[in-house]
Amino acid sequence: MDLERERGITIKSHAIQMEHQHEDQKFIFNLIDTPGHVDFSYEVSRSIAACEGALLVVDASQSIQAQTISNLYLAVDNELEIIPIINKVDLPSANVENVTDHIVGLLGCSEDEIITASAKTGLGVEKIIQAIIERIPPPKGNLDEPLQALIFDSIFNSYRGVETYFRIFNGKICKGDKVQFLSTGKSYQADEIGILKLDKYPTDVLSAGDVGYLITGIKQAKEVKVGDTITHLDHPTSSAVEGFEDVKPMVFAGIYPINTDEFEELRNSMEKLQLNDASLQYIPESSNALGFGFRCGFLGMLHLEIIQERLEREFDMLVITTVPNVSYHAFTRKSPNQPVLVNNPSDLPDPSVIDRIEEPFIEASVITKSDFVGSIMKLCIDKRGTIKGQSYLTPERVELIFEMPLAEVVFDFYDKLKTYSKGYASFDYHPIGMRPSKLVKVDVLLNGNQVDALSALIHANSAYSIGKKMCLRLQKLIPRQQFDIPIQAAIGSKIIARETIKAVRKDVTAKCYGGDITRKRKLLENQKAGKKKMRQIGNVEIPQKAFMSILKLND
Repeated sequence: MDLERERGITIKSHAIQMEHQHEDQKFIFNLIDTPGHVDFSYEVSRSIAACEGALLVVDASQSIQAQTISNLYLAVDNELEIIPIINKVDLPSANVENVTDHIVGLLGCSEDEIITASAKTGLGVEKIIQAIIERIPPPKGNLDEPLQALIFDSIFNSYRGVETYFRIFNGKICKGDKVQFLSTGKSYQADEIGILKLDKYPTDVLSAGDVGYLITGIKQAKEVKVGDTITHLDHPTSSAVEGFEDVKPMVFAGIYPINTDEFEELRNSMEKLQLNDASLQYIPESSNALGFGFRCGFLGMLHLEIIQERLEREFDMLVITTVPNVSYHAFTRKSPNQPVLVNNPSDLPDPSVIDRIEEPFIEASVITKSDFVGSIMKLCIDKRGTIKGQSYLTPERVELIFEMPLAEVVFDFYDKLKTYSKGYASFDYHPIGMRPSKLVKVDVLLNGNQVDALSALIHANSAYSIGKKMCLRLQKLIPRQQFDIPIQAAIGSKIIARETIKAVRKDVTAKCYGGDITRKRKLLENQKAGKKKMRQIGNVEIPQKAFMSILKLND
């Protein structure tokens, strides 16, 4: 993908089949490359569910990252065979001895099991292939049992419909077979099956242990669900494939088309994108300010940015993304044990009936150099975090464990962490449940009208300062009109901050030279009355950059 090359990160998992000759025997490897960033951990969980083993690749110059540890635990939980590899040993900054000690401490393996390699020079590649043959068990499966195949990915082809990628656990599939998807209960004919190499290669039969693709001519993207099980229509399997996690969105935001007529096009684009990225979740919603759009769930801020970029590049959809927020639980006095789910600030019940609001907390792990511990601790405390532990992995590398609200990570935490640590900190987190918090809903009023897309749930201690910053930022970004525009931040009916965008005025007194002052006053009063009328019927357009700038209030 262009985006992957530009940002230097992996966004999508990529599956491929490779043939290898070893000691006069022919081996077939089915390999899958997964992303490393915490926002794409769902891609990793999908891949691990379909695998027998994993290569733990560690950078010789940077050592173990926080997300590497997180993904390692995921692989260990799935009982995968782990082969540790130290890559980039050809770099001048490589510190192989230290990294070896880290891996031994983390995995409890011997130093002999760790393979040193360089993808650039090809060093150690033969050893890696030999280790895969010797250590990773071949896939188990019974050819005589009914077909049982796991869907781990899918893409949309404009000409052939949905192409489904699957791994067969039991049985076999032949071209022309009638197949059924268990979760939807719908049946199709296998028009084409094949294996995934650098290109797609059609075959007639795929059996237990094989990985391949299936084309059935499905045109509706919603008919294919990643994690579903494929079986035969005539003699179906009695159980679905287990071990596949359901995705849990962490960050929510609204996505709206800039042109309201393009709502249906946006819906089709979202369906096709969800095929390729099963962690994206969305439901339709409407906004007074932006019209019809979708409320979307993402795994993090990077995931949100990538989805927006892909909508614009792959589907030519120009969209507005609202202020991201997390999911809260509100409890009313009438039912203090029954939570009301709040995915959007507009879902919040009336403040007069609220008993308490709970917000999601996370346990975060930061691995960094010891020089930056003080500044990172200060950043965490500023973000309402609590330090829970500190351990030195080596004299120079420290792991900090702290608990903090997820809402504080959503805005600019990751950017600041990289700034404070000069790029040397890695960050990973997992949810630890809901906790009560003192939150208030801050509304933005433009020309007296509430802009629901800019509403936000904010901690009471920072509501006034953030309300003021919102008003100042909008004052700079919204162009001047023919009338005064008041920008107000409010908690309920109480205005906590205000800025005014001054009107563009014509010099109506220019033609008066000399004469009585009442002539000038009359012209000015007429202008004032006209401006007042314009303000009552005027409509203020909010540029898209105003929505995104709210995310960067601390810049």
